[in-house]
Amino acid sequence: MPTSPAGWVRAHRSLLEAFAYAALAVLACVLGLVGLWSLLSVFPAPVSPWWSLATGLPACALVVFRRKAPLPLLGVALALFVVDLLTVGGVVTLIVVLDLLYAATVAASAPTRRRILIGIAVAVVATTVAALLRSDDPRVGILIGLQLGALAGMDYWYATAVAQANELVTLHRARAEDAERRSALERAEAVRSDREQMARELHDLVAGDVSAIAIRAEAALSIDNTPEADRAALRAVRESSLQAHQALRSMIAVLRAGDAEVAARRDGSLPELVADAQRHGLTVTLDDALPDGIPLPVDQAVTRIVQEALTNCVRHAAGARVDVRVDADGGEVRVRVDSSGGSPGTIAPLRGNGWGLDLLRERARALGGTVDAGPADDGWSVRARLPVEVPV
Repeated sequence: MPTSPAGWVRAHRSLLEAFAYAALAVLACVLGLVGLWSLLSVFPAPVSPWWSLATGLPACALVVFRRKAPLPLLGVALALFVVDLLTVGGVVTLIVVLDLLYAATVAASAPTRRRILIGIAVAVVATTVAALLRSDDPRVGILIGLQLGALAGMDYWYATAVAQANELVTLHRARAEDAERRSALERAEAVRSDREQMARELHDLVAGDVSAIAIRAEAALSIDNTPEADRAALRAVRESSLQAHQALRSMIAVLRAGDAEVAARRDGSLPELVADAQRHGLTVTLDDALPDGIPLPVDQAVTRIVQEALTNCVRHAAGARVDVRVDADGGEVRVRVDSSGGSPGTIAPLRGNGWGLDLLRERARALGGTVDAGPADDGWSVRARLPVEVPV
C-alpha cells in the first residue's frame, strides 16, 4: 500500500531534521555565523568558520537516534557543545542540545525530569560564572547567563508540559480501561446472578410438579389397571401438568416484564403443600407456629424449604410419615422436616443431582441462615435456621 507524502515525512522526521540541521551548519559557515561565544573561546585569534562542522555535523547525526536513547545522546551533545563553546562558537550544536533536551524531558519520568532541571541550573550557573571571569564587563557575563537560561528554561518548560499531558492521557486511558473491565465484570456477575435466580425459580416452580407427574404415572403403572384407578391417575397427572404450565407462563411473563417478583408465597401455602403431599401418599402433620409479620424473603424461604423436603419424600420415600414444624424463637425462624419409613418407587427411581438442597442452602445463606439435611433414625431430616430480620 503506497504511503502518502505526509506519512512518509512523519516516518522519517528525525532523519530529515538531521539533514536540515546539517544544512544550517553549512549555511552558517558560508555566512560566517560563528564566534557567538568568542568570550569563552580558548583560541587567541579567530579560526575558520568551517571548523564548526567538526562539532556541528556529529551533533546533527545524534538527532537521527534521539527516539531510542534521548538522555544519553543529550550527554554526548552537551560534550560537543562544550567543545564548540570553547573553540569556534557555532550555533548548530546549541540547537541540537535544545532538541535533545526536549526529547529527553518528554520521555523522562517525573524524578528524572527533576534531575534534568537541576542539571540545567548547574550548567547555566557554571556558564555565567565562566563568562563573568572571562569578561571585564559583568553585564556581558550576566547577559550570556540570562540568554542561555532563557533558552534552556523555555525548552524544559514546554517539554515538561507535553510530558505531563501525555501522563494525564495515559492515566485517563488506564482509568477508562479499568472502568471497562469493572463494567464487564459487573455485567458478567449480573448475568450469572440472573441465571442463578432463573435456575432457583425453575426448580422451585416446575421441578416439583414434573416430579409429581412422573410419580403419578409410576403409581398407575405399578397397580392393577382399573378404569377408576386410571382416571384418578390421569386427573392427578393433568392437575400437576396444569400447575407446571401455569408456573412456567407466570415466570416467562415476569422475565419479559422484568419488574415483578417470581413465585411469592400465598396465604395458606404450607397447608396446600401438606395437602398435595398427602395426595401423593405421604402422611404429613404440620405444626405451623410462625407468627405474622415475617419478612417476605424469609417467608418464601420457609415455603421453599418445606416444599423441597416434601418433594424429596414423595420421590424417594413413598408412603413415609412426615412431621413438619415451623416456629420462631430468639430472633430466628426454625424449620424442621423429619420423615420416617416409606419406600422407593417400584419402577426406576427418579434420580436427583442435589441441586434442590444446594439451592436451598444458597437461599438461606443469602438471608444469613443455614440449611442442614441428612439421615436420621429411620428416615431423613431437614433443618433450617433463618434470621427474622433480613440483612440489608
